[in-house]
Amino acid sequence: MLRVEQLHKSFDDFKAVKGAQLMVDRGQLVAVIGPNGAGKTTLFNLITGQLQPDDGRILFNEQDISKLPPHEICRKGIARSFQIANIFPRLSVFRNVQVSILSQQKLSDKLFHPASQIAVKQTNRILDSVGLLDKKMDIAGSLSHGDKRTLEIAIALGNEPDLLILDEPTAGMSPEETTATMALIKRLADEQGLTILFCEHDMNVVFGVAQSIMVMQQGRTIVQGQPEKVRQNSEVQKAYLRGE
Repeated sequence: MLRVEQLHKSFDDFKAVKGAQLMVDRGQLVAVIGPNGAGKTTLFNLITGQLQPDDGRILFNEQDISKLPPHEICRKGIARSFQIANIFPRLSVFRNVQVSILSQQKLSDKLFHPASQIAVKQTNRILDSVGLLDKKMDIAGSLSHGDKRTLEIAIALGNEPDLLILDEPTAGMSPEETTATMALIKRLADEQGLTILFCEHDMNVVFGVAQSIMVMQQGRTIVQGQPEKVRQNSEVQKAYLRGE
């Protein structure tokens, strides 16, 4: 579904991504790991159009999306959550997800119409799938940190993605919240057939759920493969897994 080929991105003299490669097959749960500053978020920004590469290609469903803006990439079927929860804090939980659905359907100008009755069933269905239906009328800014991150996933689902990209989905969470969030992500992948690409610092989380792991260091790809292959890679052990 997604293929990243020899991707490069520099900021002045700093090479953030240099020759990164990544493969994501349809239906896979794929993790990207690496030390701080390895280039993981920059890679996600390149895939989703927040940045454009200096060199290399990004192919999604065999189409080159390397130079497309974020909204066109989103409409092609890629949705993303960010390291910091990106929600509308003054709107209700329900409205946050509804906005996403209406935007995907190019009906966002109808949001404050006699309503708001557009996409109600679809919004409720998404909220139910992530466990937020009972909080749908709560103001989003009042949610716990864990629920805000879950809401962001729900907003991403409103875009009806084929590929869901999650940038540190458990950042700042308690162990209990982390367990619940990763269980949700795995369930969404299993039940909805979603393809999910995520980056995460918690190695127990990564090796517990990922089917394929790509390891980055200093902007380049060290290895990608099944968890056991990655764990046994000597270069990965030296660079990242020492002490794990």
